[in-house]
Amino acid sequence: MLTVAVVAPAAMPRPGKPAAAKRAPAPVTTARAGSLEPCSLAPGPGLQMSEGIPTSRGYSRSTGTVNALNLMIDFPDVRGKGTARERFEEFFPQTSRWFARSSYGRLDYRPAMPIDHWLRMPHSFRSYGIKRGSPFEPGYRKLVADIAKTADGKVDFRRYDLVNILVTPNAGPPAAHAVLSVTYADNQRAPTADGVPLANVSFVYSRQDDGSGSLRKTGFRVLPHENGHVFGLPDLYTRGGGDNVGHWDVMSEDWGAGNDLLAWHKWKLGWLGIRQVDCAAHPGTTVHALSPLHRPEGTKLVFVPVSDSTGYALEARTGGGNDEAVCKPGVLVTWVDTRVDSGGGPVTVLDSSPGGHGCTQERNVHPGLSDAAFGPGETYEGGADGVRVRIHVTGRDADGAYRVEVTRRASAGARG
Repeated sequence: MLTVAVVAPAAMPRPGKPAAAKRAPAPVTTARAGSLEPCSLAPGPGLQMSEGIPTSRGYSRSTGTVNALNLMIDFPDVRGKGTARERFEEFFPQTSRWFARSSYGRLDYRPAMPIDHWLRMPHSFRSYGIKRGSPFEPGYRKLVADIAKTADGKVDFRRYDLVNILVTPNAGPPAAHAVLSVTYADNQRAPTADGVPLANVSFVYSRQDDGSGSLRKTGFRVLPHENGHVFGLPDLYTRGGGDNVGHWDVMSEDWGAGNDLLAWHKWKLGWLGIRQVDCAAHPGTTVHALSPLHRPEGTKLVFVPVSDSTGYALEARTGGGNDEAVCKPGVLVTWVDTRVDSGGGPVTVLDSSPGGHGCTQERNVHPGLSDAAFGPGETYEGGADGVRVRIHVTGRDADGAYRVEVTRRASAGARG
């Protein structure tokens, strides 16, 4: 699990189950794309990094061609282990392929390695004072300035949308003991190079080796996680680890078996078309067909807004694409709160079998939430802010799409 700059955890209100009550049947309609504005939850004020839509302009763009500068660095007291090319190949072309699959081809991630050797820093690794959770000032500011100065004349920083600093893996402790990898995103006060601020920079240390022999296959995913920050995605893990989201998003857990991003994140990044999102903003019952998230076609997200900053997200998760550890396929239901900061729990997976032990046998996959998805015949009921919501999975079509009924009502005494 990785950090982005300085995280300030915050408490998150969670929806509770409504009291049982008899209600008149609600009108049933087939979902239409309609206006998505009620479902585009606004970013919370004063947050370091928000789940809100749209993402602010200081982050790197996440659609079209994105040029990523990769610099492999070492230090006088910690010389490069292996070659710079070998370090680069720990992450590419795997990272580019991961983003191509996750974005359905909407992100063309192009890594560049203009310097083919270790870029030696002028000062010792120890002198920068780098530890887990280190703030940008003063150590990282000094390091970024030294990187820009050392690469000057060899790199035109104006050509790139983001920067990856792939540190020699023997600098700092093993990632299994302490994760140092970090991203400083939308950092407009960063040192400049070639007239542009180095505002979106990811640092990757060590190797994510859990001893299972899967390093070559899965160890690269620390970079999609870190680059998720430069695209504006917050951390989904908290001080308690992956308890909120488990293995359902690489911004929660990036060790172990392959995983993808939540549908809400794909919408936030611009990877879903207008007809791939259903917004259930009005009272009544709507019927939806959710196509498995890894497929490029079909509806990927149903969102039920509860307030200007909260709501329920529905998506179909099955094995395929970037997802390798789905042991119970079905409809994943999450609670999104754009008032909660990165690392504080802005998203919570609502478990179909709370208190259970899960179904996974994979290492480094949160077990309790591995069977969180709702299968045919299963129902979630909850509510908040005067809105009651019932989500019922009615079945699965021959083409693999899940049929879902969403009922939205005002609770007793609520307006609207």
